[in-house]
Amino acid sequence: MSEISNMNTDIAGTVADFLRRNALYFRDEPALLFEGATRTHGELVGRGTKLANAFYALGLRRQERVAVLATNCLEFCEIYAAVELSAYVAAAVNYRLAAAEIAATLNDASPKILVFEDRYADVIDQIRPQLATIEHYICIGKAPGWAARYEAIVEGGRDDTVPYRPQPMDLCYLLYTGGSTGRPKGVMISQSGAVGFAELIALSTQAGPSDRCLMMMPLCHSGAKNMPLAFLKQSCAVTILPWFDAENVLTAINDQRISITHMAPSLIKQILDHPSVSKYDLRSLRAICYSAAPMPIPVLKQGLELLGPVFLQMYGQTEGSGTVLPAQLHRPDGSERDLRRLGSIGIPGANVSVRIVDDEDRDVPVGQPGEILLRHASVMAGYWNNSAATAETLRGGWLHTGDMAKFDEDGFLYLVDRKKDMIISGGENVYSREVENALYQHPAVAEAVVIGIPDPKWGEAVHAVVALKPGGSATEDELVAHCRTLIAGYKRPRSIDFLDELPKMPTGKIDKVAVRNKYGRRG
Repeated sequence: MSEISNMNTDIAGTVADFLRRNALYFRDEPALLFEGATRTHGELVGRGTKLANAFYALGLRRQERVAVLATNCLEFCEIYAAVELSAYVAAAVNYRLAAAEIAATLNDASPKILVFEDRYADVIDQIRPQLATIEHYICIGKAPGWAARYEAIVEGGRDDTVPYRPQPMDLCYLLYTGGSTGRPKGVMISQSGAVGFAELIALSTQAGPSDRCLMMMPLCHSGAKNMPLAFLKQSCAVTILPWFDAENVLTAINDQRISITHMAPSLIKQILDHPSVSKYDLRSLRAICYSAAPMPIPVLKQGLELLGPVFLQMYGQTEGSGTVLPAQLHRPDGSERDLRRLGSIGIPGANVSVRIVDDEDRDVPVGQPGEILLRHASVMAGYWNNSAATAETLRGGWLHTGDMAKFDEDGFLYLVDRKKDMIISGGENVYSREVENALYQHPAVAEAVVIGIPDPKWGEAVHAVVALKPGGSATEDELVAHCRTLIAGYKRPRSIDFLDELPKMPTGKIDKVAVRNKYGRRG
């Protein structure tokens, strides 16, 4: 079983096609709900059109970038709609990054326009001298003197046709993912790629117009961007929360009769453990799509007991999506075979082809680990400003995920390792090399290695093992504080061990396997 394929049928068209269809047939039905405000499908397209025209008036042209720095809000969704309806590109910036990281991302994306939430005005003002390409600053909320007001920009836009009609192969999003070398990579998603993502999620969740969907994961991330896109494709109503808060999530499900939502397993655990969970009516839920990490069996059993058979796992990455473990296969009280499958990432989704290969891209036998290769309409167009990484990752017409897995005899896929040493903490991807680079910038650090360790709340926590230079001095708190000045807070080490010297392989390289064997089982 070297390859599994579910038809691999290409999906054509653009996001604009189904947004306009919704505006035609579901004009007055709710599309987005946020903190008491609503945008109908007609209003979403109408405001997106005005915004697209306003961007044109500011000098934005076909395939040029508009960057967004904001928490989840209606305005973020409207900017996405403006891009989807036209032929611009949205460059989403992770609001949890440090100022230096935000500047680096913006300079890489080279946008003409930056739309930011007023809570980040001081950060943007601090880095403005470093931002060479931005010609216009637009603020959501109370605008500083050097930025325009978002609402004024929208209201100034024409409400007729957009300047450009997008084509399927036009770029639509530039979504940044952490790089194993420490440099984030901009993943280019085309209009047709976005439709491919939406179609796969819609089919997997069986979403329809009567569903009420809830999103609280950050819209600057691929999963959180594509989930509501899939639900809008099916003409659903999507409730947006600014961020994850367990009580707010429970309240939304109870009050708005939410039927579908998306969360990382660590967040699901927080919902299940909430002291007031029994007070909320959660019977409307029929699908909780989880991703970013496997669901621990004790958590799954707890969830099934409380909520019923609602869990659905999806595996993928920003660069492309892949496998599904359907709700009907979540059987923690089933046979030995059923229990084994709970540790899998499922089977290929609709229209997805999957291969497991060795270092020479040769298919490996059932049960033997290799790298996951994907082929699907959702696969990225490439990496922004990085043709070498694009050629390497997409060689042979397949997405090389960097994740190691194996097939079982029934065609289920099991992750066995991550080539990129990625740590998944609270649904956020943290790359060990990036944290190690930050540690190495401390003058007292001679050697550093970073691994993920089990954490009951976040799934995994960032743990560092450090050797100091002779005569060097640094405490755990000092090194953690140092890292916070260079990288986002969620990437910082949660704990640090100190050794006189890190274990080495015969080649002289740090033996990360030995470190992981000694420290990686903490919890």
